[in-house]
Amino acid sequence: MKKTLNILLLLCLATTFYAQQVIDEVVWIVGDEAILRSEVEEERLRAQYEGQQFSGDPYCIIPEQIAIQKLFLHQAELDSVEVSDNTVNHQVEMRINYYISQIGSQEKMEEYFRKSLSEIREELTTNVRNQMIIQQMQQKLTENIKSTPAEIRRYFNKLPEDSIPTIAAQVEVQILSFDPPVPKEEIDRIKERLRDFTERITSGKADFSMLARLYSEDTESAKRGGELGFVGKGQLVPEFAEVAFNLNDPKKVSRIVQSEYGFHIIQLIEKKGERINCRHILLRPRVSALDKQKAQSRLDSIADLIRSGQITFEQGVAQYSEDKNTAMNAGLMINPNTGSSKFEFQELPSEVARQIYQMNIGEISKPFTMMDESKNKEICCIVRLKSKNNVHKANLVDDYQIIRQMYEESLKTKFIKEWIAKKQKETYVFIDPKWRGCDFEYPGWVK
Repeated sequence: MKKTLNILLLLCLATTFYAQQVIDEVVWIVGDEAILRSEVEEERLRAQYEGQQFSGDPYCIIPEQIAIQKLFLHQAELDSVEVSDNTVNHQVEMRINYYISQIGSQEKMEEYFRKSLSEIREELTTNVRNQMIIQQMQQKLTENIKSTPAEIRRYFNKLPEDSIPTIAAQVEVQILSFDPPVPKEEIDRIKERLRDFTERITSGKADFSMLARLYSEDTESAKRGGELGFVGKGQLVPEFAEVAFNLNDPKKVSRIVQSEYGFHIIQLIEKKGERINCRHILLRPRVSALDKQKAQSRLDSIADLIRSGQITFEQGVAQYSEDKNTAMNAGLMINPNTGSSKFEFQELPSEVARQIYQMNIGEISKPFTMMDESKNKEICCIVRLKSKNNVHKANLVDDYQIIRQMYEESLKTKFIKEWIAKKQKETYVFIDPKWRGCDFEYPGWVK
């Protein structure tokens, strides 16, 4: 009875008019949930901004996508699937910061979306939470889908020739690196400059956000006047977090903070529970050409020891490397996109790719400098090409894991499609007659 009353209420809302014009209208109903025309319009606007292309009519594709999401969300509610607030909030702030950086300012973002920052944040929080819950629900539904080696072989042997993927050239690379020392005079120069910024801000001669835009070497936050957006303590490096979270007066500037990224001064904007929004100015000390030359000479000597067989590359890494990400892994670089040690050339840092492009397996490069993207600072390195697979058609010997992943993904896709078709039969669905003339991906909506 309650469900029937809810559906009747939704249908009544669909006919709400004011001054002969529709304020909003219900275009779909899925179970007890309505899909409003305004939701479809907002999704279309967001997709347009993000450059998303639709393969058909967006007024057919978008409401169907929303309907499918509602099926998963309903199941997630039954199964008590949840996500943490910290994870959601982190993703929301990343998206807001991305929008601001792309559009130009908070004011322009609000004008583009025709909403205030708080409304955008609230809407994004709902959307991001739902996306994460749906992803977890899909993973839960398909978590028991596994494959055996025999099934994978049968799957691969039945693949048409034109469906067998071409695997790009892949390499495994070991790296040995250390940071050239920064002279004390350079550190003193950076600190003096930051002290000057602090004096100008506290005396009212300059605005923190203006100085951040002009001088901060954190280029992304500099576009926003140094503003980082709301973050939790665990999202910041410890040295920065300790000082930022102890600030209480938005008019004051912190002491100089040293982190792995360089030297900062920080200003509080707002605290909200366990999260903080602040702005900062980052300056990085410069390594002199002489110090880089000394570092490269040292690396040259280490490379000669390895080439002459006095030590192995792995021993060289253990004794000399200052790269904490690879020092415990025999110097082997890990692809952040896949979690494996194999890289396509375009996935490597450009400086590393240039070094190894003409190298043979086992060969060691000459010393070179490159930017460490995680720290945004120059480091000196040598690299060794551990393995290389040229461009080839996938095969079970070299590409077993890729083929296994293909097979299991096909099983999961099939399972999800069958699950959606089953839920369509079990769920009440109403579609406004004006919105039914579509070639839906799942034809079971209109009964």
